[in-house]
Amino acid sequence: MHPAPSVILFSVLSGLGFGMLAWLGIGKPPVTGMSAFIFFFVAYALSVGGLLSATFHLGNPKNSLKAFSQWQTSWLSREGCCAIAALTVMGIYAAGAIFLETHWMFLGAIGSILSIGTVFTTSMIYAQLKTVPRWNHWTTPLLFVALSIFGGALMTGQVIVAMYGFVAVGLIQLVAWLTSDNRFTERGSTLETATGLGSIGKVRMFEPPHTGTNYLLKEMVYVIGRKHALKLRVIAMLLMVVIPVLMIAMGAGHDIKAVIAVLSHLVGVFASRWLFFAEAEHVVGLYYGCLLYTSPSPRDS
Repeated sequence: MHPAPSVILFSVLSGLGFGMLAWLGIGKPPVTGMSAFIFFFVAYALSVGGLLSATFHLGNPKNSLKAFSQWQTSWLSREGCCAIAALTVMGIYAAGAIFLETHWMFLGAIGSILSIGTVFTTSMIYAQLKTVPRWNHWTTPLLFVALSIFGGALMTGQVIVAMYGFVAVGLIQLVAWLTSDNRFTERGSTLETATGLGSIGKVRMFEPPHTGTNYLLKEMVYVIGRKHALKLRVIAMLLMVVIPVLMIAMGAGHDIKAVIAVLSHLVGVFASRWLFFAEAEHVVGLYYGCLLYTSPSPRDS
């Protein structure tokens, strides 16, 4: 799949923002007044900024409101509804913390659940797609939610939770990579199944369906080299997990170590999310006779 910058920005920033809101909703940290304003400002900037960046990927942004109408069947609609509900509830909760210096814990708990629910619905947009076997797995929602929760923990100062959580994130990411590399082949998708001509015999591409590129090729076919992918995986793991854990273990409080931990984790998640899209093979690539990505091997390093 084409790693569109707007979608990567959306999924990373909104995930981190809603993770912050989830922790703030349960009173972690128990801030009020100006301190609460700063925390909620950052959380809303990430959440809303991420959501707005997604509109740049829409072909016709003025029709975006229609995305809310199919909540009974569409994970995209459910995501939109959850996001609006979470931001509304947490907005009321934030007003109480900032202006009245009180925490309406019941309201905050609902907002926290809705915030994590928003991230889960985002992940299910991808996890439901059987046409993209790499995403169609339980590790997709687990990784999205884990990154949101523990990234939010780091942003709200829950450093011990973040440290152990990042170790779990690293393990989940490794499982996701190792179990997904051969999933496309294991699902049995071939040029025969893509064209529906398998009953006739072996199918091969005589000529491309188009003399030029088209929307499907631009959006759903992307080839990344094995060596390049392997290097990016190492970089993503180091930045997303290893360096933040080391910074926290060395005593990341309110000093430069905390800044390094946050920035390193954020850049690492961007690298991981870029790979999430770039490595994904859509079955439509078979129809166009494209050479799809194959899993990186240690022999390539």
